[in-house]
Amino acid sequence: MNEISIAGRRIGPGAPTYVIAEVSANHGQNFDEAIRIIDAAKTAGADAVKLQTYTPDTITIDSDAEPFRIKGTIWNGRKLHELYREAYTPWEWQPKLMQHAAALGMHCFSSPFDDTAVDFLEGLNPPAYKIASFEMIDVPLIRRVAATGRPMIISTGMATLSEIEEAVDTARGAGATQIALLKCTSGYPAEPEEMNLRTIPHLAQAFGVVAGLSDHTLSPAIAIAAVTLGASIVEKHLTISRAAGGPDSAFSLEPEEFKTLVTQLRVTERALGRVHYGVSEREAASRVFRRSLFAVADIVPGESLTSNNIRSIRPGHGLHPRYLDQVLTRKAACAIPRGTPLQWNHLL
Repeated sequence: MNEISIAGRRIGPGAPTYVIAEVSANHGQNFDEAIRIIDAAKTAGADAVKLQTYTPDTITIDSDAEPFRIKGTIWNGRKLHELYREAYTPWEWQPKLMQHAAALGMHCFSSPFDDTAVDFLEGLNPPAYKIASFEMIDVPLIRRVAATGRPMIISTGMATLSEIEEAVDTARGAGATQIALLKCTSGYPAEPEEMNLRTIPHLAQAFGVVAGLSDHTLSPAIAIAAVTLGASIVEKHLTISRAAGGPDSAFSLEPEEFKTLVTQLRVTERALGRVHYGVSEREAASRVFRRSLFAVADIVPGESLTSNNIRSIRPGHGLHPRYLDQVLTRKAACAIPRGTPLQWNHLL
């Protein structure tokens, strides 16, 4: 389970980071804006775009009661139903958006929020499913998605270790064989000190899964650090312009920021490389500038070799410095001019 495959794309240790651009509510209820976001994701180098499949009435109810009023977040004071009415992606768009992404060579899949969404998405033959952090405790939903047999990516924001265990056990028990877990901090936006990225390798080890990051910060450093810790997936929200506003704009990257992030991730992957010791290809020309033993004064035949006439200096044409103590017990077998790289045939 340390790797999964989405539409033939291997995801896991040793494979390029799988970068997902989350469209979320950033389309502003404008189909053309959703298309622009997908185009921007392609230009930025994302591997996939992700949608959300719900309606206001499948995710909550229209109620003015106190429990349905949002408190303590960037959406403070709003009604849940009102927020989701603004944020949801019309279902009739989704086949067209998936087709557009596919035409650009990207994967496109969605987060379903109830059984009706799964039924709808199954008709679109998605390459994978994403379970949002808030739905990670919805055991029946996880069971339903797992039963499709498609790869599952599960965000773990707010989740305890036992809740994650329950979700993974449920998914596996219902037939899921390809599971990825994303470390997520469900703050909007999230602060770097809340990210606890060291959880990523622990998720992979504890559950035997591919691990990654769902990132709600605005700093590219967070995703880069996650990749160095073994994240195989990075998910970030993408918007054309934060200034345009919208429910998710405050924690979304703009196209150039997203492109910079992907570029830096790819550089990081190349730099991580593999376990390697010794001379690299580009180091070969520098090897000669390491230290070696040289005559640093003119030496006559039979003269004792001392620290006054033999030193370890750059460049590396002479004997290895490890032999210095041994050399200083010897005498010169011949004249050794100052600046001569010392060789064994110079010694008595």
